[in-house]
Amino acid sequence: MDIDPAVKFDDTATAFRYKSDSELRKARFIFTVVNNPFISKVSTGAVKIGMSLGLPIKGIVRATVFDHFCGGETIEKTERTVQHMGEFNVKTILDYSVEGEKTEAGFDLTTTEVLETFEKAGHSSNIPFCVFKVTGLADSALLEKIQSRKSLTSDEEISFVKIKDRVDRICSKAFSMSIPVLIDAEETWIQNPIDSIAYEMMAKYNREKVIVFNTFQMYRTDMLKNLRDAFHTAAMNNYYLGVKLVRGAYMEKEADRAVRDGYPNPIHSSKELTDDAFNKALVFCIDNKQRISLVCGSHNEYSNQYLTILMQKHSMKPSDNRVWFAQLLGMSDNISFNLAKSGYNVAKYVPYGPVGAVMPYLLRRASENTSVAGQSSRELSLIRKELARRKNGKA
Repeated sequence: MDIDPAVKFDDTATAFRYKSDSELRKARFIFTVVNNPFISKVSTGAVKIGMSLGLPIKGIVRATVFDHFCGGETIEKTERTVQHMGEFNVKTILDYSVEGEKTEAGFDLTTTEVLETFEKAGHSSNIPFCVFKVTGLADSALLEKIQSRKSLTSDEEISFVKIKDRVDRICSKAFSMSIPVLIDAEETWIQNPIDSIAYEMMAKYNREKVIVFNTFQMYRTDMLKNLRDAFHTAAMNNYYLGVKLVRGAYMEKEADRAVRDGYPNPIHSSKELTDDAFNKALVFCIDNKQRISLVCGSHNEYSNQYLTILMQKHSMKPSDNRVWFAQLLGMSDNISFNLAKSGYNVAKYVPYGPVGAVMPYLLRRASENTSVAGQSSRELSLIRKELARRKNGKA
């Protein structure tokens, strides 16, 4: 299918208009590091060691990668980012990115923080969604045990009830405030119980419109079928389906585990197959837009432009609230800000939380940009292009 020439992702003046020269130079430094696999590996390794030894490196992390990829250490400190991007019609999805909680008290604290994001969203036209990871509210080992269909102890049964109660409290809050909530995807070996809970919440809260979204990782070989099955179930049970499409975030972990445990890798064998599945999923969602609302979580230029074409062919306005484009803060500004300028609904994931607690997220971003062919190179070339344009004084 032809690509829409009206949305140009190489317009760096629009892409980086919200960044100062010093912020752009910092971005250039960060992507120069992650663009070199060796330097990136050494740097991230040094950070891991330094954090584990308690060395005073949080200041360095805060002033570099944290400042670039995160909105702040507290929900209040995200306000500047939320307001600043909103000036360019790019909205915010506040993402409390603390990971690794292991206690019931920790899970309850995370739940409380997620509920606070709704309060923040309720007072801001710039925050159209909230989001959470079920593993922030639940023990991963318990989810894995549930997926493997092993018998649970009485204490585990109680813990599972608490997990579902936490998710329900969040989704109930979303429903009462009419603020949609995105449930993030996880690894394949714990995803099934997460899906079950997500669809239970949809059946409860998506009767009149989409409030609850589930995430579909299209690098999985079974995900197109899963998407179609989810739509069929929604249609049969008369509720709306919320779909967030992503390519996937755990490729290396999935491959390593498959080899270790001797089962077929659940991930597509090539990027081309993943891209094809993702784009077919876009078609499916737009073909069924009467029941599906879509968040396209992609940093891929073709997929984003392809979706604008699909919307045009279905006579959908760019501002149609059933379709949103989403990227991560600090990445693919050329996609986000150019789509927003053209009138499309765009939101950035804005992670926040204490520097030390957000480190797993930051390390994934470094790994992702290093491992995805061309990702950091593309970012770097666009940043250099914009710095040169500003230096030459072009309009």
